[in-house]
Amino acid sequence: MTRIVLVSDSTLAYDYRNFPLLDFLPCSPARAIPDSVYKFLRGPPPKATQNGELINAPYSLRKLEAALLRKYRREEVVIAHEDYLPNFIRDDTEIIGVTTMDPLGIGPTTMSYYALMGGEMMAWVRRDWDSLIERINTIRKGTKAKLMVGGPGVWEFTVLRDEIEKYHFDYIFQGEADDIACDLFDQVSRGDIDSTQFFTGYLSYDDHFHRVQKKDELFIARGMSISAYPKLEEIPDIVGPTTKGLVEVMRGCGIGCDFCEVTLRPLRYYSPERVAREVTVNAKAGNGNAWLHSDEIFAYKHGNLYEPNADAIDDLFKAALSVKGIVTANPTHGRISIPAGYPEMIERFSKTLGAGPRNWIGVQTGVETGSDSLALKHMPNKTLPLRIGPDGSWQEIVWQGVHNETKHYWRPAFTIQVGQEGETLEDYKDTIAMINKLSNSFVDGRPFEFTITPLLNVPLGRIKSKNLNKNLLSRPQLAVYYASYLHLAKVAMRDGLMDTHGRFFARLGTGSIISVGGYLMLKYVERLATKAGVDIEKVKRYSVPSSGEIHSFSTMMRA
Repeated sequence: MTRIVLVSDSTLAYDYRNFPLLDFLPCSPARAIPDSVYKFLRGPPPKATQNGELINAPYSLRKLEAALLRKYRREEVVIAHEDYLPNFIRDDTEIIGVTTMDPLGIGPTTMSYYALMGGEMMAWVRRDWDSLIERINTIRKGTKAKLMVGGPGVWEFTVLRDEIEKYHFDYIFQGEADDIACDLFDQVSRGDIDSTQFFTGYLSYDDHFHRVQKKDELFIARGMSISAYPKLEEIPDIVGPTTKGLVEVMRGCGIGCDFCEVTLRPLRYYSPERVAREVTVNAKAGNGNAWLHSDEIFAYKHGNLYEPNADAIDDLFKAALSVKGIVTANPTHGRISIPAGYPEMIERFSKTLGAGPRNWIGVQTGVETGSDSLALKHMPNKTLPLRIGPDGSWQEIVWQGVHNETKHYWRPAFTIQVGQEGETLEDYKDTIAMINKLSNSFVDGRPFEFTITPLLNVPLGRIKSKNLNKNLLSRPQLAVYYASYLHLAKVAMRDGLMDTHGRFFARLGTGSIISVGGYLMLKYVERLATKAGVDIEKVKRYSVPSSGEIHSFSTMMRA
């Protein structure tokens, strides 16, 4: 008897040929990426056991599975491969739980592609989501199984509330559930939600980024107090392997950027021993890389004024690498001020992690802007323990950080935001200057290694109205996009084949598509920017160290 069937948004289960940043492939508009190219780049389907269970499952589902197994028997809970759902959804199934990241395709990266390409709001991630839910509803028709959705993407249903009805959800859950998963699933199964334990509605944010509760009969949420988050000892260890060998090392961030919800969650640190236990689960399943997830690795057990705790972080890396079968390890996210201010620490970590020309340490970094004023306004703690002013401008801090990372074989994947509150023409100038300086800098004869992805802050009103095809990007914003894609095309041509994995012909195909795709994307953005009145030649040369000429930003915009 399978009482609870857990399933993943299918875009979260693929490995995307283990190429850096291809995980964002589903964010692209479906009309822009041919079906054959999309299916090739996402790689072979995730593997299943003989009876149809997903072998490597998204980490969030593994955590939920472990929490439910505190009460339910092993045979009552299954993480199913979506192709084998009929094997598990039967008359006695009580709940189908689905986790999702970007179900309606309105996440930041997805929206940024819409801003460039226009057309209907139908990214691959949305197409795959619609297909999965349609399949689930077809299979569960005539059964008593209730459909409950959770995960970080549920906020999208609060924005596009009118989109929900066609999916026939029974419940949408918002929040962390490690400590109360059994209570939640019991109550959903009975159709009797305890109002003293759960709030019928969802949490949102007002214009001042303060949390507010909104009533809605379809949603279930935790409260807003500290008790709404599980304590460290209430979070179970995973019992099955995860996609890409990902394990969690901490929750929360604590940096305090005013555009990020994660910073509002309490900090909780896993011990190195606990991390090693979860890494062992993955290693036994044949995963040789330990992907160590946090929202800010340099905040792991940090000291006063966010000073990094080098010993604690190094112990964490060593614990992961000490597990038999683990060959490589890398963190997921980290701010740039730490590599800038602590080069000896990055060198130490590189030695621990075995970084080198064939083992770059990838890390995602929200650099967000090249502007001092915006950095001080929206993310003042992101520079700590360095300070803008006494320790240099934000651009200088970022430059020094990339210099030290490239020197020691770390490759940051930057995001920048356009359309931040209070952004001015001067701020766009600063961001273009930063991108160009980084793109044309070298260390030890090697070019700075980084990628940079521009993200557009789209007002929720525009999303709700679905009016996305008119004037979403201003001329200065298109200039920032062009500078970003100019660098991305350079990186795609330089590193496209080198960073692929697998058999030769698969690597050749992946590398070729990425290299050509980077060039074609650049030419597409170039046409848009030129049509909007951006002088792309001046954007190319703006603040480039070797150009010998610094152009006034105002001259980049044709009259």
